[in-house]
Amino acid sequence: MTDSVDALPDTARIRERVVHVIAARTLYDESHLRPESHFEADLGIDSVIMESVLVSVREHFGLSAALPAGPTTIGELVDAVGAALAGTGDDRPAPAAGPLPAVPAEGTGDPVTEAVVAAAMRQTQYQRHQLGLDADLEGELGVDSVVLTSVVAEATERLGLTGAAPDAAGATTLRALADALRGLVAAAPGTAVPEAAPATGAAAPAPGRSGNAPAPGADGWDHRSMKDFTEQRDPDLFAKTRSFAGYLRSREKDRLYWYGMPLHSRCGSRAVIFDELEGRKREFLMFASNNYLGLANHPSVIEAVVDATRTYGATHTGSRFIGGTNMLHKELERRLAAFKQRPACIVYPGGYSANLGAISALVKSYDTLVVDRLNHMSIVDGARLSGAVRKIYRHNDMADLERILSRSAAEGTGGRLIVADGVFSMHGDVCDLPEIVRLAKEYDARVMIDDAHATGVLGVRGSGTAEHFGLKGEVDLELGTMSKTLAGMGGFVVGEEEVVEYLRYYSNSYVFAANIPAGVAAGLIASIDVIESEPERLKRLWTNIGTLRDRLLDAGFDLEHSESAILPIVIGDERRAMELGRAVRARGLFCQTVVYPGVPLGDARLRVSVTCEHTPQDLELAAEIFVDAARETGVLPGTP
Repeated sequence: MTDSVDALPDTARIRERVVHVIAARTLYDESHLRPESHFEADLGIDSVIMESVLVSVREHFGLSAALPAGPTTIGELVDAVGAALAGTGDDRPAPAAGPLPAVPAEGTGDPVTEAVVAAAMRQTQYQRHQLGLDADLEGELGVDSVVLTSVVAEATERLGLTGAAPDAAGATTLRALADALRGLVAAAPGTAVPEAAPATGAAAPAPGRSGNAPAPGADGWDHRSMKDFTEQRDPDLFAKTRSFAGYLRSREKDRLYWYGMPLHSRCGSRAVIFDELEGRKREFLMFASNNYLGLANHPSVIEAVVDATRTYGATHTGSRFIGGTNMLHKELERRLAAFKQRPACIVYPGGYSANLGAISALVKSYDTLVVDRLNHMSIVDGARLSGAVRKIYRHNDMADLERILSRSAAEGTGGRLIVADGVFSMHGDVCDLPEIVRLAKEYDARVMIDDAHATGVLGVRGSGTAEHFGLKGEVDLELGTMSKTLAGMGGFVVGEEEVVEYLRYYSNSYVFAANIPAGVAAGLIASIDVIESEPERLKRLWTNIGTLRDRLLDAGFDLEHSESAILPIVIGDERRAMELGRAVRARGLFCQTVVYPGVPLGDARLRVSVTCEHTPQDLELAAEIFVDAARETGVLPGTP
């Protein structure tokens, strides 16, 4: 066999397979991936993504040795693969002969199915042969509702459909989605269904598609939600912002969207908020704060922030590696590790960046991330950043988790990380940690629990979910945010020392970002002091939780399975939930109205947060307000 790949009889097939792998790892259309394409200058593929590409190419061709470093173009990478194959003495240019794997035969040739598969390939990192038409979108492919929205939008573009996209909420497989689209095609006279095109081609834009639902109906209600603006396509990148602006102004005019109103006071059991719609300050009974133990207003915490700021300045102007580490950062990490009863701790700039950094540092494209369907968006984004295969199990469904772990263990050689919220932020229930830990041991997986809403709330000492279940030391990584109970800013991860040190060097959100100011770190240390010295705060919190929960349940509200300081008043219908929120605010109580994307469509709710600062009188008044507002809006029977 000659040393030149060009002399090989199947050079074209090597190139085809290399391009196929690059497309799967980067989401580029294969039509854009030419031999002369420069990885950085033309394709924007940096060294991190390039490493993932090289690993995938090696696995695809079954190469035992590493590819030479430094290919700058696709052509050079193809040459390197050819040379590596020639060096093995193997007469085959690839491990398997024949064409690239294809979608199951029953889908091949059907233009609607081809459009769905093409869109799914572009919107995920899967190769064509991995997209089984009957694979469960969440449990097997890890396609959540946000990604599914993008798949539907692109598929309708490919099919030239200019009307409203189908409701994909009930589609659990690509076949079901194709069937829904096929119904739209049949119902649209004059729609020219394109010839089946390769799944690698670019989606042709459909003229006139605005991404908006029809104008308000006969009842005068605009039935659109924020979901309708996520996939509006236009040559002008800002077109979607103008469409959304009109929708937002309409919602605000009706006093249904009331987000981002500024505080004019401390946020305690009551708070003064400037109502920008009315142009005046108003005092509200506050049930939208995550200040569960009231530490944000504790004199010791405030004094610690002030003293440290006077001593060390407003901030440190650098990353932790380059001039940004203060002795208070070291002390905070030591105190957090001791509070969580784990060997070591790393502090990040925020809870969101902690999830992004930890997940993307540990999990790579050849690993599997297994996540609860209702996890926080920071976990979802961490999964996307890692490029890992993502599997989604039904919320707190341990049988579904075991099914996914079993299949993953049988199929893959990479590692597995299970990530779940300790307390689910929009639902208030607690993960089934004992079963998660048991299954992780059985299927050789690691576990990370996000204790954002559990730290300071769950456990006898308030240290979180692991303590709550008596599983300290059984959870590999415990993650948290310090902007809630701990009354500061930042995020953290605790675990074994060697794991934490690895995160310190490989978490981009830690290495390349400035960390929290010294004053904030001092306040957080003081907050831990108060938690440990005033355990009555935690007891008072749970007394308040029980009082308000009982009153709301007795009134007939649906609180799902809340076991925390978060009490969800589940409504379902988005319009009715917003109207209830408006009626509650009109009566002087503020809590969060949660609609898409905070929760899926059809699952709208009010989110009520209880703190230890609420008095018995506050709780009684809150219950009366919720009942009266619910009767006014028809959520509960009767008259206010």
